[in-house]
Amino acid sequence: MATGHRITVEPGTQHVRVVHRGQVVAESRRPLVLRETGCPDRYYLPPDDVRTELLAASDTRTHCPFKGTASYWSLAGAEDAVWAYGDPRPEVAAIRNHLCFYETEVL
Repeated sequence: MATGHRITVEPGTQHVRVVHRGQVVAESRRPLVLRETGCPDRYYLPPDDVRTELLAASDTRTHCPFKGTASYWSLAGAEDAVWAYGDPRPEVAAIRNHLCFYETEVL
């Protein structure tokens, strides 16, 4: 990892919920919390805690040198609102296939 850049992933105890257009899209009491230098904390949720039937796969892919290549999904009216790493770098392997949302509520 680059000097001064750090990423940690740990099990969270937070109650995390994602609401889009008044509809609960995800709710979890077992998020993974990813903390990365220079970025806000992100909550990666197990797929079983996400209403994946509300997600539409996107062609968007991004690459992070620290985490790997992310795939994206959209919600109605919110393009590329969700992402996941199917094959993350070994240092963050715990987030494999967990879903992360730009907009989350921590209760």
